[in-house]
Order: sequence, then C-alpha cells, then structure tokens
Amino acid sequence: MEALMRTVTEDGTLIFQTHSPTLSDPAEWENPPVPEEWHETIRRTMPAFDPAKTPVTFLGVLPELFRTHPAVYRSNHPAFSLSAWGKQAKELTSQHSLSFSLNDDSPLGKIYQTNAQVLLLGVDYDTNTSFHLSEYRSGTYKEMTRGAPLLVDEERQWVTYQDIEMDEEQFNVIGRAYESGHRVIKGHVGQAECRLFPMAESVDFATDWLKNK
Repeated sequence: MEALMRTVTEDGTLIFQTHSPTLSDPAEWENPPVPEEWHETIRRTMPAFDPAKTPVTFLGVLPELFRTHPAVYRSNHPAFSLSAWGKQAKELTSQHSLSFSLNDDSPLGKIYQTNAQVLLLGVDYDTNTSFHLSEYRSGTYKEMTRGAPLLVDEERQWVTYQDIEMDEEQFNVIGRAYESGHRVIKGHVGQAECRLFPMAESVDFATDWLKNK
C-alpha cells in the first residue's frame, strides 16, 4: 500500500473501494441466508456504521489496511464507501448520498470527472467498482429498497434508502470486450497479474455495452 502511495505521491490521489456490504438488510443475504424470523432482530441489533471503525468486508487486506491509515478520508456510506489519500482525497469523499450510492453524484461519479486510472491489482474485472457507475448510466437496472443501521442525531436508527440492483456477474465479460478494442497495460506486481486502464473510457464502454446487450 505504501509503495502505491510513494508512486502516486501527495500531488496525486489514491482511492480504494472500502465497502461494508454486511451492513445491509438481512432479507438480501444469500451466502448464507438467514431465517426470516431473525431479520427484525438483526435489524434492531446490528452496529451502526462508523467511518472510523466499521471494517471493510469481502475485499481483502489492502482496502482494510488503507482505510485505517491516518491520512486517509472515507466517505460516509454504510455499504458502499470509498476512501482516498492525497491531493483530492477530502474533496472526493466529503459528500456521499445514501440513495443511489454509486451514481454520478457519488464519490465514484466525482472520480469519473478526473483523469483517473483503474488499477486491478491481482484481481479481475468483477471487482471493478467503476463499472457500477455504468449500471446507473445505462438505465437498465431495477430500483430496490436497501436498509442499514446509521447514527442519526447520535442515535442508532435503521434507515431505508433507494438504490438499484447491482450485478457484477457480467463485469468480466465486459472487461474482456473492452480489452479487445482498447489499450490495457498489463504487468505483474510480484506474482499478482495487474491491469491499468482509463476509468472514463472504460465506464463509457461498459455503459454502451449494457445498453445494447
């Protein structure tokens, strides 16, 4: 992580997805599901989201290590936060609406407006968070109601909000199609295969792909 920071330098900005999707409605849980009679108890007792304390889940060690760095800013979203370090870190993470969490008004949408590059470090396109922005832009996904425990006026509350049904299962297919016609820099960091490519160009490609699939 610190090697990435030294490479980017404080004149640039380094961003990680620091999602915590376990802070969600138990009715959505599938791996494993929980009995319906447990749902209300879980909603009532799940700890409220805290940007400084809530751990990253399902994303590996680097995002969690990055989140805890003292110079990193984390956006305030219970499920889909992003964290940033460097020149634009505070600006990019300062506002994160609860509803429609990764759309153009979110930190992810703000990042799209910069000259950002996506680095897939030892992972495939199915972990490429920026393709979720394409889902919103394509207008092809159903809306849904999500839920999460938040601190509201310093009191824990279960809050519901609107979002879309995200689906990263097609992201590897989209990524391969993107590679076939666009320049993607490939290399290795240790034994990890890596890909580097422009965020805006790939998001535009994925948006068109989803509209025309």
